[in-house]
Amino acid sequence: MTTRNMPDLQTLIADIAWPVTILLAWLTGELVYQRLRLPRISGYALVGFVLAPGQTGLLPAERSETMLLMANLAFGLILFECGYRINLRWLRNNPWIAVTSVAEASATFAAVAWLLQWLGQPQSTALLFAALAMATSPATVLRVVNDQHSSGQVTERIIHLSALNCVLAVLTFKMLIGITVFETSGSHLGALYSSVFVLAATVAVALAFGTLIPRIVGLTARSTHDTTLAFAIAVICVVALTHGLKLSPILGALTFGVAARHHRVVSSTSQRGFGPLGDLLAVLLFVFIASTLHWRQLLAGAGIGLAIIAVRQLAKMAGIGVFARVSGISARKGILVGMAMAPMSAFVILVMEQTRHIGIDLVDQLEPLAAAAFALEILGSIVVQRALIWAGESQREQGG
Repeated sequence: MTTRNMPDLQTLIADIAWPVTILLAWLTGELVYQRLRLPRISGYALVGFVLAPGQTGLLPAERSETMLLMANLAFGLILFECGYRINLRWLRNNPWIAVTSVAEASATFAAVAWLLQWLGQPQSTALLFAALAMATSPATVLRVVNDQHSSGQVTERIIHLSALNCVLAVLTFKMLIGITVFETSGSHLGALYSSVFVLAATVAVALAFGTLIPRIVGLTARSTHDTTLAFAIAVICVVALTHGLKLSPILGALTFGVAARHHRVVSSTSQRGFGPLGDLLAVLLFVFIASTLHWRQLLAGAGIGLAIIAVRQLAKMAGIGVFARVSGISARKGILVGMAMAPMSAFVILVMEQTRHIGIDLVDQLEPLAAAAFALEILGSIVVQRALIWAGESQREQGG
């Protein structure tokens, strides 16, 4: 073989950077889980951050639209599963759960917005910060719940509340983006497109798939493999379509999950977490999220970021704790649910990257939120794990 046929070393490294990183992240996650009894997610995030362009530089510096789409697909699968587990009948029978969600999300928004304006941030930036801080990332919550084989009242409330305040955060953020577009351009049409139209079109796409796919599944053989594959393909279609149309893949996948469940599709015939495909994409998701961050960015926003974490956590625990007894659980369990609302990294980073995709770059303005997201990328999953263990709902701990 001549040297002309030999691959260039830099090209070769670039080609294998992501596969090697995912392999290292998976190995680290397994070691962290088995040896330290900590969530795999923390290991994935640590490897993604260390190998990011801003740190050791193994991963390419150029932001890839393909990788963003893949991360959205991974998040979409988890959001679909989260939406699939939402029981609307339970919410109707116990409306205090919805009240709790609105209360804790509103308290978080108000507390974070006040904090940031008090620290001298512009009002528009403070409000965008606050809208993103409302959310709890269902991705982290559901991965930890599945890893711990957790079940019970605290588990179900964490899943339901994370889904609900994720929706509230998307709605609030899109409305604020619409206001920002109007203030910048003066265009009513642009503002409406960036907010109301995007939300309505996303829900319409998700509901169409949520109506159609269950009927298609009902006509096919319902083996475990067939049902899982059908839903996986459908979620990929929903996320790819909403991403391509610059809508909201997050809201689309979550709405699709809720709609599919309530068209009476039997979920027990699907593999939890979409099996090996879901596991692979989960590794990619949490590596990608951490790889978007730069250590200088984190240092610049560290002080305000830690303040956001503290205020946000207090607001969520207070908002949920106040309604604990009236909603049917003890005050202690209410505090544990509030504690488990900590994760937000997957939601925040993907929303900021998606906003960049539609032409509005907020990453440089939101350094403190990026710092908070990274801290909770590593620690948030551990907090959820401890809350489930202290609630006595982790089957992994009970099983030894």
